Amino acid sequence: MTTSVIENLNQYTTRVASQAAAATGALVSAIGQQKIDWLHATAEALIARQDEILQANEKDILAAPEYGLTEAMIDRLRLDESRLQAIASSLHEIAALPEPIGEVIESTVRPNGLLVSKVRVPLGVVFFIYESRPNVTIDAAALCVKSGNAVILRGGKEAFHSNHAFHSILAECLRKNGLPEHAVQMVETTDREAVGHFLKLNGLINVTIPRGGKSLIERVAREATMPVIKHFDGNCHVYVHQDADPEMAKSILINSKCQRPGVCNAAESLVIDQAIAESVLPVLCKALTGQNVEIRGCSKTCDLVPDAIPATEADFGEEYLSLIISAKVVDDIEQAISHINKYSSGHTEAIITNNLAAASRFSNQIDSSAVMVNASTRFNDGGEFGLGAEIGISTDKLHARGPCGLKELTIYKYVVQGSGQTR
Repeated sequence: MTTSVIENLNQYTTRVASQAAAATGALVSAIGQQKIDWLHATAEALIARQDEILQANEKDILAAPEYGLTEAMIDRLRLDESRLQAIASSLHEIAALPEPIGEVIESTVRPNGLLVSKVRVPLGVVFFIYESRPNVTIDAAALCVKSGNAVILRGGKEAFHSNHAFHSILAECLRKNGLPEHAVQMVETTDREAVGHFLKLNGLINVTIPRGGKSLIERVAREATMPVIKHFDGNCHVYVHQDADPEMAKSILINSKCQRPGVCNAAESLVIDQAIAESVLPVLCKALTGQNVEIRGCSKTCDLVPDAIPATEADFGEEYLSLIISAKVVDDIEQAISHINKYSSGHTEAIITNNLAAASRFSNQIDSSAVMVNASTRFNDGGEFGLGAEIGISTDKLHARGPCGLKELTIYKYVVQGSGQTR
């Protein structure tokens, strides 16, 4: 639906945000079982109506070339029966998680007898902007409603039909389970100006979460009049320490880079110690090129790997989201940490080593949302961390960092109980 049909953008965005704000009141009073029932019902409806969803997704896939999407991006967009089953399973997992709202985080009794409790409460209205991945529609809606928040979903035009097929199921199941339909709303226009209007509504929207390309994140951070939880680039590194097991390093590197190269927790950079580079780097690079990965390396890498292309300065900070990786040979762990902290986007870094002291130093000194020791970067994920799903992986340092699940979509307030005390 276009803006010429709905109404002018200012009226439209204000109406949607007002409806979301009103829905938060009903969500606060909703019992936990209602939300659990809604999650299970939605999961069952996704499977029952999978033909409808896949037909809508096929329209998006057919239109993808006109938007200039790469093969990796089209893979992120594509839905099939197994992916729908995984989405439905995540809803059941979220339903089984403890109710976050009302949790007493900590409490203390003061000398004057006051009971001071820190209690978990919702953020309120979440404006969520994301691109290309329709499964995120379900994840975001599920996490927001379970944590007592209303959400306004603004997906990318590339997934327009898939997102609206999902939203119709979400809304129908909300109604059937006695929850406010406006707790989950989908922005009905693809007009980019609508985003700017929403970003001005700080009196109605409590937090904005952008999840997409760098230009989108920068625009939101620049224009938003409310707090922003940013999901920035994923320039993730795999560092092969001199005490690494070469076979383990190869397995983890290939999984980190090649399993799904178009996602934010895929490895984009390989770093390796000089002490083992001559014997191990050619083996690692042969495994990468065997998976059609293009290697852009430093001068030492190019000396050891004839197929490598000389890297530019920009290559070391790039999030490729495709079968390309940068490679850097370093003198030691100190230089590795310095290189990674310089070029990293603060998302995920991995070290491969059998040296406990090296692993500890790397974990302590790397400034990213997640550090993996002898494990793939692909594990930085809400589902893999036991959160059920995530609305994004925050690279911020305030309020939420790393995968944002139920608890990251809450804040707290203090509740003080007395017996007539005065100060």
